[in-house]
Amino acid sequence: MVRRLARGREGGEGDRLATPARGRYDGGMADLLALSAALPARTFAAGETLLGEGELSAGAIFVLVSGEVEILKDGVQIDTVSEPGAVFGEMALLLDGAYTATVRAVTPTTCRVAADGRTFLEATPGAMATVARLLARRLELALHYLVDLARQFEGHPTSLQMIHDVVHTLGHHQESDAACEPGSDREREPNE
Repeated sequence: MVRRLARGREGGEGDRLATPARGRYDGGMADLLALSAALPARTFAAGETLLGEGELSAGAIFVLVSGEVEILKDGVQIDTVSEPGAVFGEMALLLDGAYTATVRAVTPTTCRVAADGRTFLEATPGAMATVARLLARRLELALHYLVDLARQFEGHPTSLQMIHDVVHTLGHHQESDAACEPGSDREREPNE
């Protein structure tokens, strides 16, 4: 079963991002859909992989127009996404690395594709700020989720020091790229 974190639009008019060429955007997925309108579209069949975890990014980013995709991490489905304007490939692009998850079409899916995602983000007023805001929202949701877990297990003998360490690292990570290693130091359980 996949548990999804609640998604919502927050903030009022004062929180909106002003972009001179396009008007006012609040950094949401609908805004990215509008900002990507001039990009070429590509259709993927159900079961087709858009991005493969561990593959080096070619620099493209994908903006969902229609359909549904699943997000898989280490072969485990962590989410499904069907909201137009959702973006994929942005983390690998911004970190100059490999894709962090697999994105696969569940239904026939159409995406707008920026083959040179960096140029699209830098040349399209509001696009970079919109993606940054979406990433910040994801981080905020992850932090809230981890804090909630820590509260649920507060006072337990194991105290889940690991959750405290993760929250601290996510909330305050300012180190160079070289110091950032994803994963955990814990030993895998024998049945994993």
